[in-house]
Amino acid sequence: MRLYSGTQAWRRSQTQTLILAPALVLILVLGAVAQKLPTRDEGLFQMQIRDKALFHDSSVIPDGAEISGYLFRDTPKRYYFVVEEDNTPLSVTVTPCDAPLEWKLTLQELPEDASGEGSGEPEPLDQQKQQQQQQGTVDEGAELFSYKGNDVESYVATSTPSGLYQLELLSTEKDSNFKLYATTTPESDQPYPELPYDPRVDVTALGRTTVTLAWKPTPTGQSMGQPVQYCVVINKEHNFKSMCAAEAKINADDAFMMAPKPGRDFSPFDFAHFGFPPPDNDFGKDRGGAGNKISRSFQAKPRNADIVKVCIGNKNIFTVSDLKPDTQFYFDVFAVNAATNTSTAYVGTFARTKEEARQKTVELKDGKVSDVFVKRKGSKFLRFAPVSSHQRVVLFVHACLDAVQVQVRRDGKLLLSQNVEGVRQFQLRGKPKAKYLIRLRGSRKGASTLKVLATTRRTSKQPFPSLPEDTRIKAFDKLRTCSSATVAWLGTQDRNKYCVYRREVSDGYGEEQRRREQNQCAGPETRRKSEKVLCKYFHSANLQKAVTTETITGLEAGKTYLLDVYVVGHSGHSVKYQSKLVKTRRYC
Repeated sequence: MRLYSGTQAWRRSQTQTLILAPALVLILVLGAVAQKLPTRDEGLFQMQIRDKALFHDSSVIPDGAEISGYLFRDTPKRYYFVVEEDNTPLSVTVTPCDAPLEWKLTLQELPEDASGEGSGEPEPLDQQKQQQQQQGTVDEGAELFSYKGNDVESYVATSTPSGLYQLELLSTEKDSNFKLYATTTPESDQPYPELPYDPRVDVTALGRTTVTLAWKPTPTGQSMGQPVQYCVVINKEHNFKSMCAAEAKINADDAFMMAPKPGRDFSPFDFAHFGFPPPDNDFGKDRGGAGNKISRSFQAKPRNADIVKVCIGNKNIFTVSDLKPDTQFYFDVFAVNAATNTSTAYVGTFARTKEEARQKTVELKDGKVSDVFVKRKGSKFLRFAPVSSHQRVVLFVHACLDAVQVQVRRDGKLLLSQNVEGVRQFQLRGKPKAKYLIRLRGSRKGASTLKVLATTRRTSKQPFPSLPEDTRIKAFDKLRTCSSATVAWLGTQDRNKYCVYRREVSDGYGEEQRRREQNQCAGPETRRKSEKVLCKYFHSANLQKAVTTETITGLEAGKTYLLDVYVVGHSGHSVKYQSKLVKTRRYC
């Protein structure tokens, strides 16, 4: 076997006829002058890549190995190989990754005097090509095959004549990756896993957040004894025709050529995009490795959260979980030869997850309080439909535990969206025959209990008592004795009834336990009569002076007590202030 390149290269042990063509001048230029690549100034960059002194447009195709390449937009790239003998079988496969490609395969006559024994001297074929390129008279040859699109497409011939073959590729949409495979022994090589007679991916089970997939196994692993595993790709946009295309989408956030740090050359990892093989050194280890070889069952989580790839070994049933309800997803399965990393795509499928179970909507009656329970991170829907025309709607929301999010829509139009703690009152503009949908969304901390009232009536008496902005109880440490504690709390301008309760607790009773028991909707009726201290009415026209104090007596020395203050409204609904822990003095 003779190589028609300027350097010694491959020599296959079998009687192969696919021969390496002239090597890339780019390798010689970079190796000789150690020139740094420019940063991506687009105008300068496009001019330089068209300079044949720096970027020669020829490359080589090895026989029986898949290679990766990169195309700049509107810049063709050509590959060459030589078939020495007539009646040679040939197979060429091109896999687009990022964008549709245009490619064609042409045949030129093989010069009879083409020879060379790897002496390093220019060979006649090299000389002929160089002269043709300098004169601008390159023979286009006879076109054997052409294709335009993003499918994985192959040219297969059982018998081809000897000659110089040229494969030209072009991307007109954008810079793009691609994969290329050529062989003169297509029947024995079989690099790509074979698909079963039914290559479809089936959806066997569908839920709100899960989808179960099944497919028939590839016969390659059983008949050929090759290590085959399956990779599943999930996304919300479309199916992929190759794993190369899916990986290009996963790595879409990675910049192709980022400007190097000052004083640092581009690493060999960057040149891999041009089709150069990575060197056998440790330069790229700190860059996370450039190898594509699959060695683990599960790949690292991609940066792009809209697409996920997971390799599952040789199983042909897989359940995808943690999906969003009522959402359409696309599923692709790829059979991967773990030894060569070549892959074949099954016919992908898509499915829409089921909707969340529709919750029953609670109907609110005008002027009546409704008790509502919302699960942790759950939602509850309330509907208010006034029977008569109205100018306004007053909405009262009492969040008894953690804060909740309140959304109100009038005939589909969003009127408000706020987080609510404690008691809040909202004034909504009315509209004849309008209907109101109220959505309550629970917090991440825990479940929520609420009291909700909606009314169109004008009334001076509010269903819930008014509260100050600060609902804490203050204890005066200097007024603490062995048998009493003095506390104070803020009031409002409305005359309300306040009731004080006490309960002895253990010394280990902490703030976390107190917070869990802080249910503002649990009124005095839930307390024991023995825990009641007193009830009194209080208000002040001057908010600056709306504060009251109370001394609680009859306590035991050295004991801890939980103190609660309830404010009771005109309609009997009550709200509890924040509980307070006090401890009497041990010695007096």
